[in-house]
Amino acid sequence: MSCVHYKFSSKLDYNTVTFDGLHITLAELKRQIMGRERLKATDCDLQITNAQTREEYTDEEVHIPKHSSVIVRRTPIGGVKPAGRTFIVDRSDMAAGSSRPTDSSPSVSLAQLSKTANLAEANASEDDKIRAMMSQSNSEYDPIQ
Repeated sequence: MSCVHYKFSSKLDYNTVTFDGLHITLAELKRQIMGRERLKATDCDLQITNAQTREEYTDEEVHIPKHSSVIVRRTPIGGVKPAGRTFIVDRSDMAAGSSRPTDSSPSVSLAQLSKTANLAEANASEDDKIRAMMSQSNSEYDPIQ
């Protein structure tokens, strides 16, 4: 009896899938892992990576040799989508020179901070320093210039 050792990337211990022969196809390995872990094929797909070489198996007909170790990750149906990050900057605070209402009153106003050369040593909150830095970086592109 041949076997392939698998573990989910979030777990420490390996489990084993047994089969007859010298190798198992990726599709059959996924099917057996989903059965053992009680996962539904309609909920997720599995990404299988060789634990030693970090090679990701993508072709469902590829043969995985017996006694291999693989890392398994659950992925949404249709593959992994790139993790996009969205940053929202509230320009009204920067233009008005006021701080957020939740901040305690800063000892230096945003207008004064925008003219400060060394923001690291300025006596202001970190959020106000960031707003001043953003204002300074955009000042060269101001249409008034």
